[in-house]
Amino acid sequence: MRKLDVKLFLIIPSLLMVVILSCQQGAKKAENNSQPEVYQDVPFVQESHEAYKISDNPADNEVRGIAIDHESNVWIATASGIFCKLKGSRIWNPVISGEERGPAYSVVVNINGDVLLGVWNGIYRFSNQQLKKEEGVKSPISVICNDGTGNYALGPYGIWRFTNNKWEQQDYAIARTVRDAITDGKGSLLVATDAGLYRCKDGKTTIYQDVSELISCYVRAISFDPSGNIWAGVMGGVSIRDSEHLMKNLTPKEGIPSVWVNCIRQSPDGLMWVGTDVGVVRYAKDGSHSLRFSKRWLTDNKVTGVAFDGEGNAWIATFNGVSEIKRKMMTLEDKEKNFYGQLMRKHMRDPWTCGILRLEIPGDTTTWRNSDDDNDGEYTGGYLAMESFRYAVTKDADAKVKARKAFEFLKYLQTVTETEGFFARSVVPASWPKVNDTNRTYNDKQIADELVNDPRYKPVEQRWRKSKDGKWLWKGDTSSDEMDGHMMGYFFYYEFATGEEEKILVRNHVQKIVDYLMKNNYNFIDIDGTHTHWAVWSPDQLNHDPDWSSERSINSLELLAYLKFAAHITGDEKYEKAYLRLIEKEGYLENISHLNSKNPAWQIYFDRTMEGYLFPILLKYENDPKLHAFYSKLIDEWMANQPDGENLINNLTYAIATGKKVNVNQTIEFLKDAPLDLVDWPIDHTLREDVQIVRSPILEEIQISELPPASIRSTVRWDKNPWAAVQGDPHQVREPVFWLWPYWMARYLDIIVAPKH
Repeated sequence: MRKLDVKLFLIIPSLLMVVILSCQQGAKKAENNSQPEVYQDVPFVQESHEAYKISDNPADNEVRGIAIDHESNVWIATASGIFCKLKGSRIWNPVISGEERGPAYSVVVNINGDVLLGVWNGIYRFSNQQLKKEEGVKSPISVICNDGTGNYALGPYGIWRFTNNKWEQQDYAIARTVRDAITDGKGSLLVATDAGLYRCKDGKTTIYQDVSELISCYVRAISFDPSGNIWAGVMGGVSIRDSEHLMKNLTPKEGIPSVWVNCIRQSPDGLMWVGTDVGVVRYAKDGSHSLRFSKRWLTDNKVTGVAFDGEGNAWIATFNGVSEIKRKMMTLEDKEKNFYGQLMRKHMRDPWTCGILRLEIPGDTTTWRNSDDDNDGEYTGGYLAMESFRYAVTKDADAKVKARKAFEFLKYLQTVTETEGFFARSVVPASWPKVNDTNRTYNDKQIADELVNDPRYKPVEQRWRKSKDGKWLWKGDTSSDEMDGHMMGYFFYYEFATGEEEKILVRNHVQKIVDYLMKNNYNFIDIDGTHTHWAVWSPDQLNHDPDWSSERSINSLELLAYLKFAAHITGDEKYEKAYLRLIEKEGYLENISHLNSKNPAWQIYFDRTMEGYLFPILLKYENDPKLHAFYSKLIDEWMANQPDGENLINNLTYAIATGKKVNVNQTIEFLKDAPLDLVDWPIDHTLREDVQIVRSPILEEIQISELPPASIRSTVRWDKNPWAAVQGDPHQVREPVFWLWPYWMARYLDIIVAPKH
């Protein structure tokens, strides 16, 4: 057994604290550990969004009602008139023209296939390919509903029923502010108004408007659920009633995202779709619910109508066009093929960089171009890890070839700098007309401002330099997270996708980088002879400069992992000696012991991910029982501090490092729920009333109180805080490695069992 300096045993109190905190998390861990450890990959419903713009006229896009006819044509009522889109087309044709065209309100399809249109000047009927204006009603008609034997038409001037081929006015005294209406099939007409909910039957009316009967009397929507209960959408939420009594209310506490409820419809599979001013929320019979909002899912958050086609797809009327939420059965294996195809077609650029796309027009994927990013090296490290796991699972030669190409790119980031061991953040072709974060100059006043804000600030005027052969531009000022991403990628590549030839390449490359760190007192020295802004691991700064206190624990973990990796793969004792010296003489293990109890002001979400990158290295290669026990307890506490299982890479690297599978349900649910659309649509959770603004888990960020599911998060890279209240950038398309990487890790760990073919 290796002898350690007595300082190691000063760590014992910290170890005991880890045990205590781990025990405090025991209940949650027990819950996680009780989850099934294997998921059989079977088909599930994958939703996707198709957006439709009616025209360039804003009034045309203000959709107020929607219906699908028997031929799957889509009919809409808008602020400017009625439009119809034929099945398979994207063109919206106006139905009423000339002077008769004007504001429209309601569209209903009868059982016989007739389409009834409620508009500013009355009712129109489309039957047998002909449009005819109906007689016998007083305009405007804002609501039309069907009771199976006939129709009701309602508006400010009354109620009419269509029987015996004519419209007859009904003698019901109700408020004139009619918003919606349905019939119960038993002779009752239910009418939603601003004064309450009316039941009209046999010439009599009953009104429900008291707070014991409805959340409020302002009723805008009404529907039946599969059990025949009435769902009344009111200002404040939804009141659910049986034939006579209030059963319960749904408010923002129960998932209603806005108190302004505009429409309610039951889907063919029995879900209740509630359209609000902040998207549409779907309720299942068991009370579970899911929200669809933002440009990812809707042309506008204000939802005014919902209809369903014969395939179960939802067509949603909004104040800025129509959205189709499509349903398709997929397996995770099908989804992997989709994402991998997108990755290879667009996101891999010379010289095998995995990166984002830039959209010249926000959200318009026809305007894409490849773009650079500060962290191209790190994220290509994630891609390298993904291909390594793909090879480990499939033994597909294609995965091994592509992993080698990714490694060669990361290696080239060092070669291109022509230094002893410094590597670049990114390289791009010298012919590119645009790069991000361009070269600039600073005057003394600007530097003074920066230094007052951050005394560690390093003004870097020349961020981009041309390669010796003139073919590339490379970016310097490489950060510590870049180093983490590289080392993590090399580790998984070395362990899972290399033969002896590749192992030698990895050894030599890692040795070169670590030697460079050791030569420069463990700081990453740029070509200007000074360390980069963030890449500092020296005891001089971490232990003795108070301005580096915030990085002390994580940077100590990082440096020990780099040295342990180099020691193991090269067999050179100098790395092990340096590793032990940092522990015994410089207190790096003591520094690391505070990893999970950092000052709240120093907590950064990305730190969790970087820590997850490195734990497997230390636990895989550390043979000393006491040190291994220290790292094991530290990672257990680290994982216990993530009970929501929101970070798939952390869930799965924990399993790789410890052999213990956690948060399996959360991992599988994310993989299923993540959208196929990779545009980084803006998502503003501050609009929602069903969540609260908080400062947790990261004190410095505005977040929401409830972890959003994958479907309503921005397109993640695992460095982003998923609780962030405002997310996304519609100018970019994220690479799908965020999904492919955990998928192949889960396959490797036998968490996902592939479908049988």
